[in-house]
Amino acid sequence: MEFFEAIFTLHGIFYLVILSLLEIVLGIDNIIFISIVTDKLPAAKQRKARNIGLSLALIVRLLLLALVAWIIKMITPIFPNTDIALLKEFSIQSLVLLIGGLFLIYKSTVEMHSSIVGQHDTGGKDKNSLSGVIFQIVMIDIVFSFDSVITAIGMTNDLQKDLGHDPLIIIYTAVIISMIVMLIFARQISEFIQQRPTIKMIALGFLVTIGVLLVAEAFGQHIPKGYIYFAMVYALVVEFLNIRMRKNKRNHS
Repeated sequence: MEFFEAIFTLHGIFYLVILSLLEIVLGIDNIIFISIVTDKLPAAKQRKARNIGLSLALIVRLLLLALVAWIIKMITPIFPNTDIALLKEFSIQSLVLLIGGLFLIYKSTVEMHSSIVGQHDTGGKDKNSLSGVIFQIVMIDIVFSFDSVITAIGMTNDLQKDLGHDPLIIIYTAVIISMIVMLIFARQISEFIQQRPTIKMIALGFLVTIGVLLVAEAFGQHIPKGYIYFAMVYALVVEFLNIRMRKNKRNHS
């Protein structure tokens, strides 16, 4: 019962709200990716793929949280004796981020190219099957979950200091709350992106940027993600104004 005491304190509730909001923000790129890859599926299978994808993301994050001690040890350099500066801090954690970043850059670039040249794959291709899409979602879920869990672990020391209890119950609860919120709004976000090609292109550009960010982090270059999220929000606001302007022009013509 003592395990649950931390969540029923003022500090506990405060950290639960903050962590839940943080996990939701960190999950936005995951939702965007899932929305774009499921777009190629038949409409009847899109919701199923989104739900399975986000459910798997929840399972992966909870499993990673259960292996907190193991994850912390993954920062041990693989090449401690190398003379190459970029590889001195390269660890298994870095390898996961590097592979995920490159995959994200590749997938988003391919989607951009298909949108620009107007190529639309047929649903009969294997990569557009439900299992193929779910496999892609699982691959990127691992990377995004890794990033999310590392951030949550980074707050563990402060939680332990303020609460005086094991903070894992708050982190677990925050992850579950954030995934429930994402499950509720995934369909609306997916449909919104699918119906607006320009928004989809901005979303793909955002995913490419996140991919580059992951590659940079793999080599120890930490760039605050707040800058990236601000840039995306700014681009979306400008595009919403453009959409409104085009709509007004049509109404007055």
